[in-house]
Amino acid sequence: MTDEPTDLDVQDPTVLDVDSTAAGDLSPEERAEAQRYGRISLRLTLVDMAVDVVFLAIMAFVFARPLDAWLAGFGALSGEKSLLRLLALFAVVIGIHILVSLPLSFYSGFVVEHQFKLSNQSLRRWVTSWLKKNTFGVVLGAAIYAGLYSMIWHTGTYWWLIAAGVFFLFSVILGQLAPVVFLPLFYKIERLNDAALMERMERLAAGTGLAIEGVYRMGLSADTVKANAMLAGLGRTRRVLMGDTLLEKFSPDEIEVIFAHEIGHHVHRHIPKMIVTGVVFSVAGFWLLDRVLVAWAGVPTAADVPTSSLPLVMFSMTIFGLMLAPLQNVISRHYERQCDRYALTRTGLRGAYRSAFQKLARLNKDDPEPNPVEVFLLHSHPPIAERLALAD
Repeated sequence: MTDEPTDLDVQDPTVLDVDSTAAGDLSPEERAEAQRYGRISLRLTLVDMAVDVVFLAIMAFVFARPLDAWLAGFGALSGEKSLLRLLALFAVVIGIHILVSLPLSFYSGFVVEHQFKLSNQSLRRWVTSWLKKNTFGVVLGAAIYAGLYSMIWHTGTYWWLIAAGVFFLFSVILGQLAPVVFLPLFYKIERLNDAALMERMERLAAGTGLAIEGVYRMGLSADTVKANAMLAGLGRTRRVLMGDTLLEKFSPDEIEVIFAHEIGHHVHRHIPKMIVTGVVFSVAGFWLLDRVLVAWAGVPTAADVPTSSLPLVMFSMTIFGLMLAPLQNVISRHYERQCDRYALTRTGLRGAYRSAFQKLARLNKDDPEPNPVEVFLLHSHPPIAERLALAD
């Protein structure tokens, strides 16, 4: 998607030679708790990645062909290159994966968040949210893989080029629909009738060519105490979404700095750059997938691969995504630094900039100085300590 989350979602400070109190102005107790939360979150993230890779590897190299043969025994699912059997195989694989991942999802998303007093969710609301997210993921995944295999089977040797073009169009459509269709499935979103705040945003957007449909309140507090905001949507759906946690805990000057940061993405043309980068990455990824499928199936072209190749496609795309993530994070951190500088220059509110990130560190229990290797591999935003130093 092409949403542009604000840096209030930062979870990735790195080591800088700064005083520990200055790095977020956390007390020693708050700092220790943030570090403990960061360590636990990192371990859970790594375990989650390992579960994904191991599970999909087992499905791809051990159970794919037997499962596909079993499904082919059902009359409605028989036949070569059956999209119906492909979807049935996807349902089996993703269903087992959801069940295998459930204990980890519950522990990381409910137990740990409550342990650190970051979640407002009741058990019932967590279960409802979990069901919604997985239902949405299954439906979207089924559409993606059905479309992908239709192209592999029917568009010839250069299906990977066509798939990259379709991926581009799909991303743009998702970007347009995200704030008006998808986000409202999970959060209460309502127009914010705040003339003073809207005037600030219109003043900041003046002369940048950025058109905003409106400013909206997003009900995050039903789930979390963390603050967040984003500039979401494309074209007529472009709008500012402010978490109610942010609106309640951040001053107008701090919100202005945050919004100026988002305008920075527009001014520096990050969205077109991200789209171009995404197309390049998707071309490379789909070409590599073509080579993997031909080698695995021992066929002249990918057009001849059977439905049993689906788990291998899921495994390959997961591995490619994990390998690509550090490079994507480097690019993302560069963009975020540009927007931080823009926000400071555009508003001149150095004090509000500092206090916004200090509140972030405290509200989100962000460790100001995690391991730099962790930052390089996993974090898409610059360190809080580094960003505070920028204001100095």
